[in-house]
Amino acid sequence: MAFVTERPAARLQIGILASLLALAALAWLLTHERMLGMDAGPGTDPGSLGFYVVSWVVMMSAMMFPSIVPMVLTFGFVQRRRHDRGSVEHAVSSWVFVAGYLLTWTAFGLFAYGLYVGVRSLSIPELSWRRGGPYLAGGVLLAAAIYQLTPAKDACLSRCRAPLDFVLTHWRDGPSGALRMGLVHGAWCVGCCWGLMAALFALGVMSLTWMVAVAGLIAIEKLLPWRKLANRLVAVTLAALAFGVALAPGDVPGLTRPDSPAAQKSMSEMSDGARSAPVHEAMPMKRK
Repeated sequence: MAFVTERPAARLQIGILASLLALAALAWLLTHERMLGMDAGPGTDPGSLGFYVVSWVVMMSAMMFPSIVPMVLTFGFVQRRRHDRGSVEHAVSSWVFVAGYLLTWTAFGLFAYGLYVGVRSLSIPELSWRRGGPYLAGGVLLAAAIYQLTPAKDACLSRCRAPLDFVLTHWRDGPSGALRMGLVHGAWCVGCCWGLMAALFALGVMSLTWMVAVAGLIAIEKLLPWRKLANRLVAVTLAALAFGVALAPGDVPGLTRPDSPAAQKSMSEMSDGARSAPVHEAMPMKRK
């Protein structure tokens, strides 16, 4: 999609693209450093609120920045055009838009944290992994698969895949306007991807493997030219995972079972790390 003919504007767009991808790569490296060895499978303790929020923002940057490239480039292009034509006195940085986008995802992450930790704190025996845990995780995955086929999902995905239409219909001038646009686009993106994020919690919120897998599914449905095919492919993948986790979790590649030696080792290492870390960095673990 060739938006730009002027050489300076083209360089600006290339710079934005390179910066987004570079930051995504850096975020993946930071995520790897923060979460390596922390995957205890479904029900993994997400740690303290402070640890979780920082990890969540970094994780969202890693997973989402490649998928929002078309939207950010479109915003930057329209912003530059309006500035060149004198419609606005000062061009607003595209990073203000990105900041609004991340704020929306941070709000969703806080909501997810509260819900997730709240359910874990109940310590319901029927939901333990040796009893109903696999069915609960499978049910979350199946719900995410079903959501892929709903009109709400289709409406949100359509807006995420139409960056020029979104920018033109939601345009607001100034830094506050750019921030608001980022918040609104983030809300549409949350509406599009919340099921996939729920699937990540069901598979292991600290799992680097499943982060990469979910990020890949998000990129497929947002970037592939065949929208319906991509959407159905994601739905089928989630449904297959749902039945696999519920009925044969030991056969699901990349899934760490909470009752496995690998999960127990991860929980032990996290507990040791929490005890040896400074107070402000400690990540308290739930006693078993």
